[in-house]
Amino acid sequence: MTVTVDASVTEFTASPRQLFIGGQWADAASGKTFETPDPSTGQTLARVAEGDAEDIDRAVRAARRAFEEGLWGRMTSSERGRIIWRIGDLILEHADELAQLESLDNGKPYAVARAADIPLAADLFHYMAGWATKIEGNTIDISVPYMPGASFHSYTLREPVGVIGQIIPWNFPLLMAAWKLGPALTTGNTVVLKPAEQTPLTALRLAGLIAEAGVPDGVVNVVTGFGETAGAALAAHQDVDKVAFTGSTEVGKLIVQAAAGNLKKVTLELGGKSPNIVFEDASPAAVEGAANAIFFNHGQCCVAGSRLFVQEGRFDEVVEGVAQIAKSIRLGPGMEPGTQMGPLVSDEQLARVTGYLESGLADGATAVTGGSRHGEAGYFVEPTVLTGARPDMKVVREEIFGPVVVAAPFSSLDEIAAAANDTDYGLGAGIWTQDISKAHALAKKIRAGTVWINCYNVFDASLPFGGYKQSGWGREMGHEVLEAYTEVKAVTAQL
Repeated sequence: MTVTVDASVTEFTASPRQLFIGGQWADAASGKTFETPDPSTGQTLARVAEGDAEDIDRAVRAARRAFEEGLWGRMTSSERGRIIWRIGDLILEHADELAQLESLDNGKPYAVARAADIPLAADLFHYMAGWATKIEGNTIDISVPYMPGASFHSYTLREPVGVIGQIIPWNFPLLMAAWKLGPALTTGNTVVLKPAEQTPLTALRLAGLIAEAGVPDGVVNVVTGFGETAGAALAAHQDVDKVAFTGSTEVGKLIVQAAAGNLKKVTLELGGKSPNIVFEDASPAAVEGAANAIFFNHGQCCVAGSRLFVQEGRFDEVVEGVAQIAKSIRLGPGMEPGTQMGPLVSDEQLARVTGYLESGLADGATAVTGGSRHGEAGYFVEPTVLTGARPDMKVVREEIFGPVVVAAPFSSLDEIAAAANDTDYGLGAGIWTQDISKAHALAKKIRAGTVWINCYNVFDASLPFGGYKQSGWGREMGHEVLEAYTEVKAVTAQL
């Protein structure tokens, strides 16, 4: 038995979904469409317009026109804030519909999308709406040594960057759209958004809600299509002032190369291989916390605690506890009541994750539980706990992006600090101990953008999020993100 799909969702998926450009729905210039499948069955869920470079150009021109005409940027900050707040309200008003679309398109359980993804997306717009009236410059008392006796009035302005190209991933489709659009709109920019080809539906539905909220035509444009065509064209477009990307480190490097043509600004939120560290004195809650760190969102999470380090005295206990939780997780379609873990997002992702499992087992790792595909229909993988892996193995070094954790013992704080940092990434980390001084000492040693102590996967619109090293450039959320979407202008007048 599955959750009854709302009529609005059935209607939305029944006919081909179009691009949203300049406030209008339009077919791709080529007339092409592509299918987005239901990952629990592999069957076609909907057909979507396949935008390419020509459509990106149309959308960029619409965004440029909206920016230059200035209807959005010249709107008072309080007016802009009210409209952005209204977007958050509309997300909550359509929460069931959006959660169902997210579950069907991405595979995550409907209950999880309804309880977490949708409220967090709405909260991001509500939080950013408050910042619209608080983007401020400074007055500066300057001294000019070569102009003795001269008097000046100097101040700074924070102004929008311009046309922003935003490319988002498939693991949290609506939430990532909110993370990108909220600050860009708050600061007065215009946007071309390219959602992941695997999960385009909630971004398209959000475009309709944004228009309903009162955002002027051309301020937000959504072009669906493939990364190598539409995404590449957006990153390289000469009239885009900034590109913001969330996705893999490999693609992030391609974004940087494409952006070099006109030296557009770039922010990147990329991959991770996050350490989750359990000390001997950790509370029993650490076992469930370690399981949540890796199995949340099927392990398709850039901060997934995929490297589990447990102090020697508790290693067997914690590993067995995590394995028992893994065995108890109920796999099934996202729209089926009781499902705790849905399928991976695509056949490609299934092949990637099972390939890593085969590699790890062939190289000598042991599967305490799991280790293979689950069933024949859909893109399901067993929640997996591996032990006995060497530090140089692919399952330890590379981001798997699936429900696979590699567990290893450690002895001392100094040893674990070095092991935690022995990675190209630096996005997240977890520490479990009842010694808060030890926790803070280790948190300072770990080179990662987020460190959780006695918790994991805690997100809030006010907390900055981003990575060290090859986990990216810049920060999402919090007031720090506003710097990524504004230019600073210094003005000086001689008095």
